[in-house]
Amino acid sequence: MNSKIQELISQLTLEEKAGLCSGLDFWHTKGIERLGIPSLMVTDGPHGLRKQKKDADHLGLHNSVPATCFPSAAGMAASWNRELIGKVGEALGKECQAEDVAVLLGPGANIKRSPLCGRNFEYFSEDPYLSSEMAANHIKGVQSQGVGTSLKHFAANNQEHRRMSVDAVIDERTLREIYLASFEGAVKQSQPWSVMCSYNQVNGEYASENAFLLTQVLRDEWGFEGFVVSDWGAVNERVKSLQAGLELEMPASAGIGDAKIVAAVKSGELSEETLNLAVERMLTFIFKAADSSKTDAVYDPAVHHVLARKAAHESMVLLKNEGDILPLRKQGKIAVIGEFAKNPRYQGGGSSHVNPTTLDDALEEMMNVTGDAAQISYSQGYKLDSDEIDEDLVREAKETAAKADVAVLFVGLPDRYESEGYDRTHMAIPANHHALIEAVGEVQSNLIVILSNGSPVEMPWIGKAKAVIEGYLGGQAFGGAAADLLFGLANPSGKLAETFPVKLSDNPSFLNFPGEGDKVAYKEGVFIGYRYYDTKEIEPLFPFGFGLSYTHFEYSNLRIDKSAIKDNETVTVQVSVKNTGNYAGKEIVQLYVRDVQSSVNRPQKELKGFQKIELQPGEQQTVTFVLDQRAFAYYNVQIGDWHVETGAFDILIGKSSRNIDLRTTIEVESTVTLPGTYTRNSLIGDLMANPLTVDKAKEFIGKFGFDALLGDNPDMLMAMMRYMPLRAMIGFGQGQYSEEMLAEDLNNLNAISERKVNVSTR
Repeated sequence: MNSKIQELISQLTLEEKAGLCSGLDFWHTKGIERLGIPSLMVTDGPHGLRKQKKDADHLGLHNSVPATCFPSAAGMAASWNRELIGKVGEALGKECQAEDVAVLLGPGANIKRSPLCGRNFEYFSEDPYLSSEMAANHIKGVQSQGVGTSLKHFAANNQEHRRMSVDAVIDERTLREIYLASFEGAVKQSQPWSVMCSYNQVNGEYASENAFLLTQVLRDEWGFEGFVVSDWGAVNERVKSLQAGLELEMPASAGIGDAKIVAAVKSGELSEETLNLAVERMLTFIFKAADSSKTDAVYDPAVHHVLARKAAHESMVLLKNEGDILPLRKQGKIAVIGEFAKNPRYQGGGSSHVNPTTLDDALEEMMNVTGDAAQISYSQGYKLDSDEIDEDLVREAKETAAKADVAVLFVGLPDRYESEGYDRTHMAIPANHHALIEAVGEVQSNLIVILSNGSPVEMPWIGKAKAVIEGYLGGQAFGGAAADLLFGLANPSGKLAETFPVKLSDNPSFLNFPGEGDKVAYKEGVFIGYRYYDTKEIEPLFPFGFGLSYTHFEYSNLRIDKSAIKDNETVTVQVSVKNTGNYAGKEIVQLYVRDVQSSVNRPQKELKGFQKIELQPGEQQTVTFVLDQRAFAYYNVQIGDWHVETGAFDILIGKSSRNIDLRTTIEVESTVTLPGTYTRNSLIGDLMANPLTVDKAKEFIGKFGFDALLGDNPDMLMAMMRYMPLRAMIGFGQGQYSEEMLAEDLNNLNAISERKVNVSTR
């Protein structure tokens, strides 16, 4: 293939080469008919195919072809199910083949820095490990069908406010550990055919022309082999972006970008070798996609709807179930209240909006499940197009609820509350939804709330409800899945992929979101999501990883195959899990790691493994995890690599970040000695902390008689010495120690460290 591509490149004119690096129109790459290079289609979106019809609007936001609308990423992440999201990806790939689409633009792996980000419904998690695992398996599923993906939005696109101009200012350690790590695992595991750059700036440079991100990190460090495409309209300076590693500008720029590239090559500003490399990557993709295209491909919408219903089951999270009110009996009088029960909020707004092949209605699905055994009555409760409280609708809802044995309320966030393009300003549900819960709660104690929303909401009303189900944006089968969970045809198995704070001001980014003007400082550093709440000991409404089931699980017999390892070795962790309840169910076993004592600020715990298993009543399984160096490491900016400090690490097994059932400890020995960068202002304590220089520290302490004083108050004296700079030895030496002697000692100290540095491999 490479020789064929090189032959084609030699036949291309300069103008044709430039043309291959920009779109033909809004959704197609350029083809060159004379050389047999086809034009290909790319299209949105992550949770369903949004291919515009020929008569659709210019942006393609309306009138798209029917396609299966699966749960959005916020819900799919709550499934914690790698296999399931892979199957959803396979289905998406089949639908792309049927519609002759070469690349599906997604998934979105941006971190949920704030619950207010308007596009959070399209992203997976606040945790980079969970996010990257879900993204990786989504990509594998889609690409197994010969259709490419475009992992987006790279990088640090964590808000919609001023998203095309804002500069995300992030220190390198935070960038590496949180925001890049969310993409890293997906790239390394799954090799997406493309990566889409974000609109925003990162540390003063637009992502579209950021060579550090697009070349150094993405290609040189992570080994990315595909092409980089701009988000639509994200290119700032076309030539600079091409030099930085962005191959494809989208959408078409009416030839403007092409002309800039041609002129830059002719003037010598841009080397033709750089352009040829970009063309090679584009042609590699084009012919891979063409060779993978399946003639007369079809899919069965009914089969995919069944999969969408299963995905919705596992995407929903049971947050509260007081008195085991759920599952409901399929009889008696049931009040169903809320317009969402008949007119569901099942997906987010903006570029990912899918035209579903069919759409479940929760009220109808509940009636289908119960048949004639139950008397189901309905009240609208509120108007979706308004936040105003309609007293007549509330009165009617109260009357309906008062006559029933139980009331099921469908509430949440209407379409206008969260979408691509703008952020939320608060975490409240609409006033008329809140008022409805309060009013119905006055006349009906058996109250069940089902939420439809793409991101966390405050719940000051939660005391009125006996049960709460977080339904997220459950796709076209949301209504049927909700009915299945309510009546026990399916057992809730989702767990939160994000923390639900009690109030907005509890959130770690609260004081620094969305920034000032065109600058947003990520001052919370690595302490986002549960990393912040757990370390700061702030009680959330619901913690990361939380979710209930209709059955119960017990953990026991935690064991590790080694009590001590070097950082370049692995350790196997095993735990027994038993279903001690009366229902078959799925449990998500979570493994966190804690550095017991660190020289750098680290979170109280970090997710490093998870497994979802299915158990029958009384059944027990062994869950196995394998941890490598990365599970214990932080990113050390000094050496430009991941680093493990020698010491003890707790391995924690739990049902959420706050519910840790089992723990054990392992000793990890670092094989890396950090390079010495000692100066006259380095501290005695710096030498004492380094095993290579500790003897020199003792020599300094003994040289001027300080060791003789240790007997009087050794703790105080050692503390004082620990924070004493080396230059102070000159004064304390009383003429016995000179600047020249200090300079010689510093040379020796740094030479000792540098000789023995063994930087780990990535």
